[in-house]
Amino acid sequence: MYTTQPGSASIAEPVAHLIEELGKLPGIGPKTAQRLAYYILRQPAEDARLLANAIVQVKERIVYCSVCWNLTESDPCALCTNPGRDRTHICVVEQPLDILALERTHSYHGLYHVLHGAISPMDGIGPGELKIEQLISRVTSGGVQEVILATNPSMEGDATAMYITRRLASLPAPVRVTRPARGLPMGGDLEFADEHTLKQALEGRREFR
Repeated sequence: MYTTQPGSASIAEPVAHLIEELGKLPGIGPKTAQRLAYYILRQPAEDARLLANAIVQVKERIVYCSVCWNLTESDPCALCTNPGRDRTHICVVEQPLDILALERTHSYHGLYHVLHGAISPMDGIGPGELKIEQLISRVTSGGVQEVILATNPSMEGDATAMYITRRLASLPAPVRVTRPARGLPMGGDLEFADEHTLKQALEGRREFR
């Protein structure tokens, strides 16, 4: 049975179980799990049922798109079946949340491909654990002119982008491979930027208009 600190009273088993399950969520520590559990306890029973039902519905109705591997209720997903999307471009991202971020810009109108991670030998994640082969199959099927590697600007993201670039370059009909420019954020000061960011900003400079 879950207990708080030594000498404190035991928590009722249902509450302890709720705290334990909430603590399994990413970014949720023991204290946050306790606060969430007691918040749920204070809410009306109907609100708790709505939350529980929403979780069950997500697990029962959401699947992976068999084309781009985004989360979807229908397969293929709405983005892949949208006739207004540019099918000559595929933007490769690490996670489904990255698609939401890019869609908020309203500046990209092509298709996507979700890898579900990045190459990370330290974590035991190699190319075989990602949806890279599925990407290669999409490109080789024809019609794709450019692949945008929008993996995160990290060691793992760069390693993944480099690996995919090599794979695409070895295809009989190579496609254009690009990577989003990196640089200074809006409202940022040069004095606070790190050397790597400044270097990327200078290398990715373009004509001022």
